[in-house]
Amino acid sequence: MLDKIPARFVPGPPRPSRILTAEALTLPPGTERYVVPGAGAILVPLAAGDRITVINDEGGQPCEIVAAGPDGKIDAGILGQAANSDAAGLKALLAGEEPSLLALRRGIEARRIDLARAGALRAFDATTPARTEWELTATRDGVVIVAAPGGAMDLDAQDTATPLTLRIRRATLRPVKGFDLPDPLADPVLDLRVRSATAEAYLVKAGDYIQILDVDGRQCTDFQCFDARKLDRGIEHALDVTTTRTLMGHAYPMPGLHAKYYDQEMLPLVEVVQDTCGRHDAFALACSSKYYDDIGYPGHTNCSDNFNGALGKHGVTPRRGWMAINFFFNTGLDAHGVMYADEPWTRPGDYVLLRAMTDLVCVSSACPDDTTAANGWNPTDIHVRTYSGAEKFSRAIAYRPTKDSEPKMTKETGFHASFAKHTRNFVEYRGYWLANCFATAGPIEEYWACRERAVILDLSPLRKFEITGPDAEALMQYTLTRDVRKLTTGGVVYTAMCYEHGGMIDDGTLFRLGRDNFRWIGGDDYSGIWLREQAEKLGLNVLVRASTDQLHNVAVQGPKSRDILKGLIWTAPHNPTIEELAWFRFTPARIGGPDGVPIVVSRTGYTGELGYEVFCHPRDAGTVFDAIWEAGEPHGMRPMGLEALDMVRIEAGLIFAGYDFSDETDPFEAGIAFTVPLKSKQDDFIGREALLRRKEHPSRKLVGLDIDGAVDVGHGDPVHVGRAKVGEVTSSMRSPILGKNIALARIDVAHAGIGTEVEIGKLDGQQKRLPARIVPFAHYDPKKTRPQS
Repeated sequence: MLDKIPARFVPGPPRPSRILTAEALTLPPGTERYVVPGAGAILVPLAAGDRITVINDEGGQPCEIVAAGPDGKIDAGILGQAANSDAAGLKALLAGEEPSLLALRRGIEARRIDLARAGALRAFDATTPARTEWELTATRDGVVIVAAPGGAMDLDAQDTATPLTLRIRRATLRPVKGFDLPDPLADPVLDLRVRSATAEAYLVKAGDYIQILDVDGRQCTDFQCFDARKLDRGIEHALDVTTTRTLMGHAYPMPGLHAKYYDQEMLPLVEVVQDTCGRHDAFALACSSKYYDDIGYPGHTNCSDNFNGALGKHGVTPRRGWMAINFFFNTGLDAHGVMYADEPWTRPGDYVLLRAMTDLVCVSSACPDDTTAANGWNPTDIHVRTYSGAEKFSRAIAYRPTKDSEPKMTKETGFHASFAKHTRNFVEYRGYWLANCFATAGPIEEYWACRERAVILDLSPLRKFEITGPDAEALMQYTLTRDVRKLTTGGVVYTAMCYEHGGMIDDGTLFRLGRDNFRWIGGDDYSGIWLREQAEKLGLNVLVRASTDQLHNVAVQGPKSRDILKGLIWTAPHNPTIEELAWFRFTPARIGGPDGVPIVVSRTGYTGELGYEVFCHPRDAGTVFDAIWEAGEPHGMRPMGLEALDMVRIEAGLIFAGYDFSDETDPFEAGIAFTVPLKSKQDDFIGREALLRRKEHPSRKLVGLDIDGAVDVGHGDPVHVGRAKVGEVTSSMRSPILGKNIALARIDVAHAGIGTEVEIGKLDGQQKRLPARIVPFAHYDPKKTRPQS
């Protein structure tokens, strides 16, 4: 009987689990990756034999490299080459006031590098294809400065500056365990390593900054602090997460308005200034001996006991379990109220930057949990740096366009200072700070100003890409649903961009600047990456280069918008005036006459009203805003924030990514079927076959809802017919002009007919229902007579 093989017998040893991780976590030993931002530069040490590769990520970006020896003497021979440039591009960058180059200036000064005598290496030009590589090898020790030079983009020439990627393969592996720490944000007051499975206490003065870094990634750290003055009086009021969550209304504070942590007397102890992770724990206690005892690991090292040991010298009474912020701990509560945990989101060098609101006694741990995925099964070190309160750090959250991208910190738009004169209420939106609402007015007044007079709002975070080259039209025709060949120079078309399965990547507008020149304006960085990937796959002769940082824009919207702009904006005789500019057309123009500030004006918007968008370089944003504001004040113009914008766009039936569409939603289900001319478009495009199938066999439809009553509904609320859920609310608002509660909802086609009575579920979807009726959308001006007026 032993020679009979069981029916379910699996021969051979087990196979390892396949896990795909971000590139930063999988670089080979001795390989480093750096990103040089467009119109930026970095300094990196080199040793003899190191091999460097510069990658022209988006194409068309020149590169300059200056090499210098340990004595600061510039010598291109360090890279085995003869100088072919005087580093004019790098010098121009350093002569500017770009704050991101401050660390580079310090590094150059510290090494006594004299750029006045620079002999540089220059490679790549405006025609270099994307992903072209340049390889060099260091012949001896020194440093390299790698620059991606570029000035303000000419709005017509589309000469934007784009990133370069620098890879270094070290000839000798350095004796460093895991990953190197990133450079300090400034000169540290304290530089403290918290070794794995330990905790350290430290003092921080009021106003100073605390940077808590995850050295190797996937490691969580408990943090606790006390008001030092209270401790001196024997009062042990630790940071209290329950009080904090109650006051802030968030699971955990983040940079912005809701940034502070409090003690039990509601006194603020720290505020969050920067965060590159965005995923933390403020739900449960730090790990304790009882936790490990109960899961079968008696005597296991734990953070609570480590806290007791570290805080003992400050006279703090030991506790069996410490309440704490567990930075980087990936914990949450699911829809059933059950707590779950998984690996942290942090990557090597990710950090949280706090600011002390009073003198503090702090303690930080490197969590010892190796029994779960909490630390990626491999507990490692945490590092703490503190900085003087005299340093200036802007509020920022990290944003990564793709899983392999380096983090980009939240920035201010070129118009930020102008809007900041009217409000302090800014929220993070796709890597930028945008005004949410304005203190002297509020969203309702801003709403009425848009509907009755005029508003100005900042839309600079819209992603812009310059598409140029002989195959530019072919690329856009193949990747967008609209018929691009019919778009004339000076024209704008609203369109969808889809995956092969028909789900939407993005929606946006395409501007045609010339026969082979386009500008794509959408909501997501990935739309540009997708375009570049398709061009490379097809071998097309085209460049797709990001210009978001070179082209910021405000929208001037409302019935008075034309009157405000027509006396302000000059256009050349061969271009249309503001009064002549037709709907979905654009024109190059200037503010202040033929020698004034260069701008581009399009008759487009996101409000359902007559309106325009004004694009300019960020350096000119203040001048542009002031001119528009001065012209608009006699007409009752108001600044407008995101809250009011959301109201007007829902009324007008304008969709928003992540709410009304996603990569699971096709253009028909998103309510923009008019962007898919399946019958008239002669050329094939990505997703066409799937969209043909989906149109013939629809399953869901975006509809309007009139809601009986003024009870708020929200994104994701279920829509029912009887007991059955037949859809969900995507966007909703109380309409001031219509005097009722309205929503957009995605409904099963079996119940999507106009006039169908449905119910919106609240609480558990069954205990409380709000009657509603399906109506056509847009609710407001469905024939678009106002923006076309």
